[in-house]
Amino acid sequence: MNAFKNKVSLMGRLGAEPELVKFDSGRLLARFSLATHENFKDKNGDWHDFTQWHTINAWGKIAEKVGEKLEKGMEVVVEGKLVNQQYENKAGEKRFATIIELYDFIMVQPKKLSSGAANTETAA
Repeated sequence: MNAFKNKVSLMGRLGAEPELVKFDSGRLLARFSLATHENFKDKNGDWHDFTQWHTINAWGKIAEKVGEKLEKGMEVVVEGKLVNQQYENKAGEKRFATIIELYDFIMVQPKKLSSGAANTETAA
């Protein structure tokens, strides 16, 4: 039953420049925030805008591609898996976070392009 696996696809804009971290082991991490936006009408007929922020982590070669190609404001489609993390803050309190571990991305449209054909370059 491969149809039911941990997989998520999102389309949104980068909220900041990707942060690259190289660990002592040589492993590379690229982290960035992605804003997804939707509009909906409530039961009273009023329209609302709803933006959600997602943390995206990329490792290894895909992290290199993120660092080379992605910039703040770019519109991208990301594909990855949900990962639940648990950690303790400085006060010793347990915290939980859900991040997306990136498998692949497609650049839909750089922020600088306001009209014309979309740039649909893939990471692979």
